[in-house]
Amino acid sequence: MAYSLQIDLTSAAQKKERDDSPIQTPFEDPDDAVEPASRETVPDSIRQALDSLGWADLMPVQQQALPYLLDGHDVVVQSRTGSGKTGAFLLPLLEQLDRQSDGTQALVLCPTRELALQIHGEFEKMTADMPADERVRAVPVYGGTAYGPQIDAFKNGVELVIGTPGRVLDHLERRSLRLDTLRALILDEADEMLSMGFYPDMRKLKRFLPRERTSAMFSATMPYAVQRVGKEFLTDPVFLAPAGKRIHVDLMTHRAVEVEPMGKDRALAKLIEWENPSAAIVFANTRREVEYLATFLRNFGYDADGISSDLTQKAREKVMGRLRSGDLRILVATDVAARGIDVNDLSHVFQYDVPQDKEYYVHRSGRTARAGKSGTSITLYFAHEKSAIKDIEKKYDIPMERRELPTDDELARRVGERLTNKLEDRMRDRSALDKERAARFVPVARQLVEEGEPEILAMLLDEAYRASLHGPADAPVMVAEHEREEDARPDEAHSDARDDVSEPDTNEADVDSDSDDSGDDKPKRSRRRSRSRSRRKDS
Repeated sequence: MAYSLQIDLTSAAQKKERDDSPIQTPFEDPDDAVEPASRETVPDSIRQALDSLGWADLMPVQQQALPYLLDGHDVVVQSRTGSGKTGAFLLPLLEQLDRQSDGTQALVLCPTRELALQIHGEFEKMTADMPADERVRAVPVYGGTAYGPQIDAFKNGVELVIGTPGRVLDHLERRSLRLDTLRALILDEADEMLSMGFYPDMRKLKRFLPRERTSAMFSATMPYAVQRVGKEFLTDPVFLAPAGKRIHVDLMTHRAVEVEPMGKDRALAKLIEWENPSAAIVFANTRREVEYLATFLRNFGYDADGISSDLTQKAREKVMGRLRSGDLRILVATDVAARGIDVNDLSHVFQYDVPQDKEYYVHRSGRTARAGKSGTSITLYFAHEKSAIKDIEKKYDIPMERRELPTDDELARRVGERLTNKLEDRMRDRSALDKERAARFVPVARQLVEEGEPEILAMLLDEAYRASLHGPADAPVMVAEHEREEDARPDEAHSDARDDVSEPDTNEADVDSDSDDSGDDKPKRSRRRSRSRSRRKDS
């Protein structure tokens, strides 16, 4: 008797599966006894900030988050851009930070320089009407720019640092920034930080964080990789979402992107670059398209390969072995050739063609979001295929989010920041001799830019970027137990760093230890308003 696996990916089936098997998360439910914050209940410093911003009242996400953050409780907040999440973590800092205390007291980590500048600008507006001697000082810190102004800001004194993980880590390892006085840590757009490849830097940065702190994590989506980051960096966090008390984790995200016929292959490359999948399958309708796309993506710089029905079994097994091991990032296949593929770690499915048979859409999408992990299915379609997309949505009750292709400028900024992070990460790992040898070429690099020949440097950056497209992407779920144990062992560089974040008379227990997998290195809770400025004044 033959058996076959039936996969139902409709939204109704996913909802039933969630209801039948409630999702277990490391987060606590909100306390029903906690009243939402309002303009009347918040401290004077926050009311003054609302006046400076011209806000009549708090937004829903701020109403939910403020009571917990003001009370010193860690929170995980699922909230999209434009919901008021920036105010949700900045407003409590006005009450918790003290200009009269020395040292950096709060750190906001975010994925891009644009977001760092945006958060900094919002904070400047909040504090615009504060007396100069009480105004909390903040500085944006990000890669791809000179270190000097940032170091000068640290020397002059700042209470709030807003930056990307890579550049913040640079300053910590250079000892130009210290976090031993840190009271609050905020991870903003955590899902994007993982997509940008910042997870290794975040893990290294964790060594410099003091145990006693209030932490918050904000993310538009809450896949399991993001949940794990919350578990690593936060202590007993409460989960908050405007939609309700229960965490919302769809196993599958469906998107559809309209493209032009003449630029379809480049549109696919754009989407792959933007999404930065850890591993993906690209589905095409014909063998000829599979061969073309595999070649095109390889020429573009990706480690891509294709399988079709005419491939020998030995060659097929070789390709599939590379995909399962993480050595191959992009697999291109026809529907027939993809039968029997069973890989648990696929993060994305790209449907280069709208499937000729609607049922194939379900089978294609079912290649990702396996073994309890989330996944994304993206379909490229032409204008005349809109009705086919609507038919799939209707037949299988699948809501597809319509997305536009990123512009060239948007993609360039995203890729540029991702590459800058990787290059600065490589620079941190270089030996003193390596840096001394490279210093000979700094004048050459300056001369090339000054004399109007940046294309030569751009060529080298392009080569470095293409090299980064090979092998598995950095993500929490990809870290093996033995790798965590090896990383947790003290080494000379990190031993120096740990010594640096503590005053000579500070007990070692007050600084985050280097064990990531034991569960003992999470920040210890100190209940509850001990770091609030209002409480300090009362005492």
